[in-house]
Amino acid sequence: MNSKDLRIIYMGTPDFAVAPLQALVEGGYKVVAVVTMPDKAIGRGMKIQSSAVKQYAQSVGLPILQPEKLKDEAFLEALRAYQADLQIVVAFRMLPEVVWNMPPMGTFNLHASLLPQYRGAAPIHWAVINGDKQTGVTTFLLQHEIDTGNILLQESIDIAADECTGSVHDRLMAIGAHLVPRTVDLLADGNYKALPQSDLADEASLRPAPKLFKDNTCIDWSRKAEDIYNFVRGLHPFPSAWCPITIDGVESTMKVQSVSFQLKAHNEPFGRVFSDGKKFVDIAVADGFVSLRQIQLAGKKSMPVGDWLRGFHHSPEIIL
Repeated sequence: MNSKDLRIIYMGTPDFAVAPLQALVEGGYKVVAVVTMPDKAIGRGMKIQSSAVKQYAQSVGLPILQPEKLKDEAFLEALRAYQADLQIVVAFRMLPEVVWNMPPMGTFNLHASLLPQYRGAAPIHWAVINGDKQTGVTTFLLQHEIDTGNILLQESIDIAADECTGSVHDRLMAIGAHLVPRTVDLLADGNYKALPQSDLADEASLRPAPKLFKDNTCIDWSRKAEDIYNFVRGLHPFPSAWCPITIDGVESTMKVQSVSFQLKAHNEPFGRVFSDGKKFVDIAVADGFVSLRQIQLAGKKSMPVGDWLRGFHHSPEIIL
């Protein structure tokens, strides 16, 4: 079967999902419709915003479906009407079986990790947070349990020691853009063997990639310096690591966007702050000191820590 003759429905929402869709369209693949999240109000002005995938789909004239509920019968009927041979999912939602099992060739997903590692919503973040030296992208066939289906293709990249999630995201997005068409070609050819994830790793050795919330993005100053350094770069540029802070007796919160660290034995309590009030803020941690580089106080803009300190007319009392 010619891969360019396959009728494809593409499902995705954020920027990460735009590049593979664009590669399909510009490569001459027959994308018959796009499914994305409903428009939503965002920001202080609560302006209605379309997803990145919708904006691209509109720009090239693709039909768009935006279901509130994926089991809604009107949506299912609309989906069936396109008579898709294959569905592709990139950074969308967990699909019910009635959706992923609809086309005769099934549905495959592009996931931003080397499965079976980092199943879940935030695989890039957690690979960087855990200090991994390598990650990648995987295409796999959907089945009942999330991110557990048989693997079709994988491609890996190295993670630099000073790299943040933002740059890893962008590099994986580019790789995914050519891995998705390759996977379509593979399925169309039919001469492949999907690899069970259990052949690659034991379940007990797997690291998860849970969704990021306020409680699991707060910095624990009792941890080792390199762990905190990895935590900060793993959460940059979004959603950012944070911590409570008290400045001259006023409680607030602070996003920590960049740090450096020094390993050094000491007897200081974890979280104790050292500063000259002009250029540096160092924090005692388990095996050394972490230096704040770029921060953002609640309600303020992001700035280098020296610029923030120079905004005071005195040396502030800082408590973490």
